[in-house]
Formats: sequence, C-alpha cells, structure tokens
Amino acid sequence: MARTTDGEGTPVPQRLLATATRLFAEQGYDRTSVQEIVEKAGVTKGALYHYFGSKEDLLQEVYARVLRVQQERLDAFAGSGEPIEDRLRGAAADVVVTTIDNLDDAAIFFRSMHHLSPEKHKQVRSERRRYHERFRALVEEGQRSGVFSSATPADLVVDYHFGSVHHLSTWYRPDGPLTKQQVADHLADLLLRALRP
Repeated sequence: MARTTDGEGTPVPQRLLATATRLFAEQGYDRTSVQEIVEKAGVTKGALYHYFGSKEDLLQEVYARVLRVQQERLDAFAGSGEPIEDRLRGAAADVVVTTIDNLDDAAIFFRSMHHLSPEKHKQVRSERRRYHERFRALVEEGQRSGVFSSATPADLVVDYHFGSVHHLSTWYRPDGPLTKQQVADHLADLLLRALRP
C-alpha cells in the first residue's frame, strides 16, 4: 500500500502535484506520462487516480491552486476597509508577486490550457472570471467615488493589468535586474497612474 506521506511528511496529493508541475515545466504536459509522474513521486498509479481522476485533473489543479490563493488574498484586500487606492494597489501588486512565486504553474497553464476538455476549460475560465470581476469591482468602486478616472472603462483597465501579469512567465527571471517586489510595485504604479483623474 502506498504511504500517505513521504519521509518528510509531504502528503501524497502535494507530492503528486509538485512532481507533475516540475515535469510539465521541464518536458511539457503532452510529453509527460502518468507513469513518469508516479515513478518520480514514489507512488502507484492507483494513488494518483485516488486523488486525481486523470492527468488532466493534475493540469487543472496546477492552475486552480494558485488561483485559490490569489482569490483569497484579493478578497482580503477588497474587504480590508482601507482607502480604495490602497486596496487596489495592494491587490495589483499581490497578483504579480503570487504569479512570480508560481511562475512554473503560470507557464504550464498558459502553454497547456488547450489540453483541457471543454468542460474543464469552462470551469477554469469561470474561476478566473470570478477573480477578474472582483478586481474590476475595485476599479469601478474607485471610479464611482471619483478617486479614479472613469475615462477608460474598468474592463479595459483590468485587461491591461492582467495582460502584463499573464506574460510574466515569458520574461521574468529571479536573477534578473528587478526583484519580484520591484516588478509588482512598478506594475501596480502603472495601473494607478492610468487611473489618475
């Protein structure tokens, strides 16, 4: 019977997900077999299928786990009671930092999203839309209150920011000239400058 944790106490689902993420990043989703994942994770195929119904479920979870963290953090920023400019800036910087912290996950997802079934693709898009709508609500709140300019529609402002976020995996390098926090601060400042009345 497969152990539920490894020698360091890492539960099987997390081991499988970490292994799949590493292999998908190194080899690509389509070139990674279930057999490779279970061998590298030190579990059986039965264990994989106990926790994840398929390799596609692993791919979906790679993205979903990051999005869950980002949604929780966005909800905390949005509900903090701080001035709207501080809440939006915090949320805008945070999504950059959490994306950089999970660059492999982001790269895998955007490279491999087309491998998801239409149903799973729709589910992921729905979860991402929920995040974008919550973010957009912050922009709209600031526009309604006059803190932000309403010259540019909120949807376009959100698309502008997330276009930058979604491309981080193509150019950001931890050993590059900017730290993740510096990139986050610059992108958040760009967003706020675009919204100045």
